[in-house]
Amino acid sequence: MFPKPQPALVSNTYAYEQTPLVKATGFREYDARWLFEKEINLMGVQALGLGLGTLLHEMGVKPEIVTGHDYRSYSSSIKYALITGLMAAGIKVHDIGLALSPMAYFAQFDLDVAAVAMVTASHNDNGWTGVKMGAQRPVTFGPDEMGRLKEIVLSGSYRYAEGGSYRFVTDFPARYIADLTNRPRLQRPLKVVAACGNGTAGAFAPAVLAKLGCEVVPLDTELDFTFPHYNPNPEDMKMLHAMAAKVRETGADLGLGFDGDGDRCGVVDNRGEEIFADKIGVMLARDLSKLYPGATFVVDVKSTGLFMTDPALLKNGAKADYWKTGHSYIKRRVTDLKALAGFEKSGHFFFNTPVGRGYDDGLMTAIHVLEMLDRNPGKSMGDLYDDLPKTWGSPTMSPHCPDEQKYQVAEQVLTKIKSMEEKGTPLIGQPIRDVVTVNGVRVTVADGTWGLVRASSNKPELVVVVESPVSEARMREMFGAIDAILRKHPEVGAYNQTI
Repeated sequence: MFPKPQPALVSNTYAYEQTPLVKATGFREYDARWLFEKEINLMGVQALGLGLGTLLHEMGVKPEIVTGHDYRSYSSSIKYALITGLMAAGIKVHDIGLALSPMAYFAQFDLDVAAVAMVTASHNDNGWTGVKMGAQRPVTFGPDEMGRLKEIVLSGSYRYAEGGSYRFVTDFPARYIADLTNRPRLQRPLKVVAACGNGTAGAFAPAVLAKLGCEVVPLDTELDFTFPHYNPNPEDMKMLHAMAAKVRETGADLGLGFDGDGDRCGVVDNRGEEIFADKIGVMLARDLSKLYPGATFVVDVKSTGLFMTDPALLKNGAKADYWKTGHSYIKRRVTDLKALAGFEKSGHFFFNTPVGRGYDDGLMTAIHVLEMLDRNPGKSMGDLYDDLPKTWGSPTMSPHCPDEQKYQVAEQVLTKIKSMEEKGTPLIGQPIRDVVTVNGVRVTVADGTWGLVRASSNKPELVVVVESPVSEARMREMFGAIDAILRKHPEVGAYNQTI
């Protein structure tokens, strides 16, 4: 019998090589993330594979799974350890090799396999690893499935079975690229910076954009798992600034940036100005709601209030549904509501039937941005952005907070804000208009200025976002008020960035 995992082990010891190491906090709300070798070892990954295979049997899912891995020095070895555990549980494994997360999601459809396990730490720093999992395309695991998986793995309650097998699917990227580019070429000549941060998308994004008819300016597209310039994270200002500089240098029409596993996309306009992903979502919703009047769009609670107030969206009969942040939450909500698309401020976009398959794909997002420009031949990316009502919004700010304490802190902030609302206590000198609590707390005052605090689902951090439709000063006032509340909690540390 496979040994029961332990929460902590000393490296370079006999016990470390003979015992699975799996720290419980690695099981997040909708995927799994660990510091490799410190919080999980290869035997721990085998235990995860055994547990996942056990869960698939428990769920009554056909015992087959798609696997792939991102471009990190250790991802391949982690994937093969995971495969070993899956096969011991009687699972037939279809390995597509080095891949983007959306390529693995596409493989569920293309290979007719219900389950997926993609080994990736996405945009996290080197040292991190993780697995994105699902058993019902196009959705991925949420808290219920992740909670049950955690129980199975940590208790060692595995179901061993015969019939496990392995096959490597050759040349699968070509099938994925063909599917993406099986559409009319762009009529408008566009010069595009393709920024990949030396992550996995560098192997695929330039080829896709070129096949669509773009003139491609590559930026950090060489695969390098040391990430020598910056982490591949199009929400990070360092990557956005690099994209902006390249757009200005080359006179490109726009810059498109992709994260480490290719399921997110960031955009810089023709002037070299970074556009936060939630504003890109509003622009895409405007474009798509012309084609599909009355469409529903799911957006996460970090996103701009324009989805509810934009006159163009209201004219097209578009409906907005604010929901929990997280790719699994938004993906499932889009599927459940049969929404046309879903948008996250982090750059996860989900295009559903008839404009997509419902999963998050950074390259599909890029295609929709390019087709939006193609349908507006007289306007630049900057023009389309300027057409939006003006708001002043912050980047996503992430003060450090330990995994063991972040949810408690977020709950205490929620309690504080709700108490203020109930007592009629003003915030930044105004009455509180509404409080949304589907994911942390999002508080809006009378003039529409709002602030959000929630616990990060995949890192030891809180998430803070503020926005005002009135002025930058009002936005900064809201940040000051939120920060003052957080400063009363000594567990909260430094911000990754601020305004």
